[in-house]
Amino acid sequence: MGVVFSSFTMSLDGFVAYPDDSVGALFDWYTSGDVEVRPAGYPIVFRMSEASAAYWRQNETEGVFIAGRRIFDHAHGWGGRPPNDSPTFVVTHRPPPENWPPVPDAPFTFVGSVEEALDGARALAGDKDIGVAGPNIAQQCIDLGALDEIRVDLVPILLRDGVRYLEHLRNDRTSLELLQVVQGRQVTHLRYGVTYG
Repeated sequence: MGVVFSSFTMSLDGFVAYPDDSVGALFDWYTSGDVEVRPAGYPIVFRMSEASAAYWRQNETEGVFIAGRRIFDHAHGWGGRPPNDSPTFVVTHRPPPENWPPVPDAPFTFVGSVEEALDGARALAGDKDIGVAGPNIAQQCIDLGALDEIRVDLVPILLRDGVRYLEHLRNDRTSLELLQVVQGRQVTHLRYGVTYG
């Protein structure tokens, strides 16, 4: 089985979005280079630095995706095609949006808890990784002792207010081990292993 990981682009002061969930210049590093990167499931092309493109490709290991309802709604359900075209579990206490799904084979399952999402994701993932999106969902995974890696794309900007990546953690037995540092253009990629004990 692969790892359960969360990955966010984060400002130097710890935010992954402004209070209204917009990201401003956080994702400028996606277009800061000359190397084409075509994310699975998206009809877009990023142009990253060589180092960022290599890091991106190395970490394209996701087989199943877990998202919170907030990020799902903000992304408008990715038009029925989630990141990496992965089977996706959406953690929510509300029913799916009206007229859902927008495409017949949209690979989404709506569940009521992070535990239920993790169980479903593990059953589908095989030896692939499970990606976790949404700061609240990542924090719940840490509190459950279920998150194996934290990946941060650290950009040298200050948002000064907004949504923090890791703000409301209750698990005080968490330790981080630095696994990788990659210096890109306008971004530093950091990968940490998470242990509990």
